Amino acid sequence: MVAQILFLVLTLAAIALFTVNLRKIIRNIRLGKAVDRKDQPQKRLMTMLRVAFGQSKMVVRPIPAFLHFFVYIGFVIINLEVLEIMIDGLFGTHRIFNGLGGLYNFLIGSFEILAFTVWVSCAIFLVRRNIIKLKRFSGVEMKSWPKSDANYILITEILLMSAFLLMNAADAKLQLLGVSHYVNAGAFPVSQYLMNILPSSEGALIIVERSCWWFHIIGILAFLNYLPYSKHFHILFAFPNTYFSNLEPKGEFTNMASVTNEVKAMLDPSFVPAETEPGKFGAKDVTDLSWVNLMNAYTCTECGRCTSVCPANITGKLLSPRKIMMDTRDRITEVGQNIDKHGADHQDGKSLLDDYISREEIWACTSCNACVEACPVNIDPLQIIMELRRYAVMEESQAPGSINAMLGNIENNQAPWKYSPADRFNWAQES
Repeated sequence: MVAQILFLVLTLAAIALFTVNLRKIIRNIRLGKAVDRKDQPQKRLMTMLRVAFGQSKMVVRPIPAFLHFFVYIGFVIINLEVLEIMIDGLFGTHRIFNGLGGLYNFLIGSFEILAFTVWVSCAIFLVRRNIIKLKRFSGVEMKSWPKSDANYILITEILLMSAFLLMNAADAKLQLLGVSHYVNAGAFPVSQYLMNILPSSEGALIIVERSCWWFHIIGILAFLNYLPYSKHFHILFAFPNTYFSNLEPKGEFTNMASVTNEVKAMLDPSFVPAETEPGKFGAKDVTDLSWVNLMNAYTCTECGRCTSVCPANITGKLLSPRKIMMDTRDRITEVGQNIDKHGADHQDGKSLLDDYISREEIWACTSCNACVEACPVNIDPLQIIMELRRYAVMEESQAPGSINAMLGNIENNQAPWKYSPADRFNWAQES
């Protein structure tokens, strides 16, 4: 009974803490500006199923896609066993689903095979990050915590899978000994090879089995509460993020209604513009971005696929699309913490532009959409960059000289070049 009460208290505490942190993140996302992403629900659902559930954009890189598939499937399917653990923990039973007979044996055997593939995949991921040191896992933004975060989670996964297999090995050995409470159930295609390294005495085996059982469930509860502080939050947010992703053509940019109305009024004096809310042009801070942009930031996996294909980054410029997303997430988290400490009206004098993301970064972008195409969960760093640019140009009138010259030429010559429209076909006469 003491163990059951302890299990119940730990479970409720873990769920409560996770709920508090999840609600804070949702609150932070809602600080963004409204944008309608409820259109085309069928297309959105298919996009989510294809990209998030089906992992369709992972296959561009076959090796990590293959390994990630096993981790992903293992995470989803092995956690079905957590349901049995939860019931056993609450009611003091053991392998409560053993009545399923052959199906139960098949499930436990499948879980073990998947656990082993997860173990191997995580070990290979650790080698890729820390021994081979693939370039896309490095960068100015991948220092300190971001660098350690992935290692922590990979090591945790290995430990959890090891505990699961050792628990089953001890359980299987206790079943062979005919120990009461350990019902004869389950198939153990992997853990059977670990039985020989375990002690032979009944008492020692029970200690091993119970220790691994508690380690496994406490590890899962700890992992649940680690997610809000980690890039691995994409485990939960990848699905809504892909559902609410942009369905318009990648090269299509948004127009501000207030600007559109001004242009229409200039071209047609009879045009009567509709009422639009006054506001600033573009974004200086995270609260000027849309809630979708902020959800993108919390969904970022920090995999570096966006940065690895960015032509600006490849040619040595300061821009890293991954850093754009990480900076946005860090800033909105800071804003949320300020709200918790000082109230909703607190101003800390900082902003996303300049304090987190430099002007050099946003103007290095070629707006090619390579980062958007590469992201495995449909994150859009370009939209944030363009909003920061819009603020710099339209609110501050601060832009590189080449940009100002181009804008002046468009205003005066109806083209980006310095030549007047009358001289535009001179090249044909010269040839």
